[in-house]
Amino acid sequence: MKNKKIISNIIIYSFAFFFLFPIIILCLWSFAKNWSWPLVIPKEFGLRGLKYALDPKSKNLSILFKSIGISTIVTFVTIIISIPAAKSLGTYNFKGKNFIKILIFSPIIVPGISVALGTHVSFLKLGLANTILGVIIIHLIPCIPYAVFMLTDVFEIIGDKMEKQAKVLGANRYQCFFYVTLPLISSGIMSAAFMTFIISFSQYFLTFLIGGGQVITYPIVMFPFIQSGDRTIASSFSLIFIITSLIYLLIINKCIKSYYKTDKFLNV
Repeated sequence: MKNKKIISNIIIYSFAFFFLFPIIILCLWSFAKNWSWPLVIPKEFGLRGLKYALDPKSKNLSILFKSIGISTIVTFVTIIISIPAAKSLGTYNFKGKNFIKILIFSPIIVPGISVALGTHVSFLKLGLANTILGVIIIHLIPCIPYAVFMLTDVFEIIGDKMEKQAKVLGANRYQCFFYVTLPLISSGIMSAAFMTFIISFSQYFLTFLIGGGQVITYPIVMFPFIQSGDRTIASSFSLIFIITSLIYLLIINKCIKSYYKTDKFLNV
């Protein structure tokens, strides 16, 4: 019994170490003036990286908020599209189900560059290239498969017995969805929304190709510093990226929990 506890503690602490260690290094680089070999910890610290990343003159903050806005819209649209698709795949059995699964998940299987280049030609003809709308649509391509995949598993677990019971008790489709289904899948929605936000928020190649340099997002600003080797500024951008994602997760969690505790939910 003691050996099992020791092994489990070793595994837990190992995972915690491998998760926290890169973040600690990232934080040190964000505040380091210079960190040369063989120093274990930087001797001098400064705010050069954060000052540049948060400087209003550099427009990085406005670009950050624009990226959050684009990713939020992508997340909302993705969840709206994914819920009915995931419910059909997770709850019902029908002919061609496996083919539809492959079709939905194909953007994950097929290399992104192939999808992007083919889509770019169509977007040029439709006038969607170099526009925010075009960037939002192209972000949906890698986001929807992941959201559908996650929500399908949720629907497979909960099934449709609760909905059937609600209908027997006199609930209509609207009430079944908002009173029964939505609360049951709320944790899945939160996970899918967070994953979708991360995927959209971190897109570089698709945004650069479809945006054509006209739609500037946070990864497009951040990538040159990562490539150039300026680790202080690159780490500052990365730290802000992580903090933004965590804040977004907390907001989603708070919104879902607060909604189901209000009278608005109880009186739908």
